[in-house]
Amino acid sequence: QVQLVESGGGLVEPGGSLRLSCAASGVFFSAYVMAWYRQAPGKQRELVADISSNGIITSYADSVKGRFTISRDNARNTVYLEMNSLKPEDTAVYYCNRFTRPVPWGQGTQVTVSS
Repeated sequence: QVQLVESGGGLVEPGGSLRLSCAASGVFFSAYVMAWYRQAPGKQRELVADISSNGIITSYADSVKGRFTISRDNARNTVYLEMNSLKPEDTAVYYCNRFTRPVPWGQGTQVTVSS
């Protein structure tokens, strides 16, 4: 059964931090580049960060570079997104998926940055 379950979102003040998790099942996790995406109200879903299958190579959108860190644990079929120095413009629903051959999207996790 293919399933992606994101968690760890919440309400945080500007400058704060959050750590998102995405637990994957049935997606041959360790063989694929994994990615985090986000979708803000009224906007298209955008790529935030991705990580190679072995976790060595990462890349980031310019808007989050230096503030966000993507990592993965292939033994736990889980990908993480550490978010620091959060800004109001980071407010969105965050999703994970395979970078290529995406599977059905999970429910996402809401991140709200507001004072």
